[in-house]
Amino acid sequence: MSGKVSDKMLDKMATNVVRICAQSEVAPDSAKAFEVGDKRLAVFNIGGRFYVTDDECTHASASLADGMLDGEVIECTMHLGAFHVPTGEVKAPPCAVALRTYKVIREGDDVLVDLDRDATGELA
Repeated sequence: MSGKVSDKMLDKMATNVVRICAQSEVAPDSAKAFEVGDKRLAVFNIGGRFYVTDDECTHASASLADGMLDGEVIECTMHLGAFHVPTGEVKAPPCAVALRTYKVIREGDDVLVDLDRDATGELA
């Protein structure tokens, strides 16, 4: 066995998966904020698919879980900026910085998140 670390081993070492909530805690087509360690995350249930983003708007300190969800777009209540939930892409000004997304893992009734990876599974 060599002293080299394989890509697969690096992937496993980088994984920081934590449970956020039960799927039943987030009603269909809604969002709810949860404290996860030192982070506040928003969990979205859009048509039975779950997405996780930072809860704080990138433009101003406002909870996105309190915003208006319209399909896959969340609108911030403070200045009406908006983001595409699955990708974090900015959809309306005054927001200019994309929203941080997280890789979601569903296990039984639980929603887990990999804090080291974005929604596409790439290291963040």
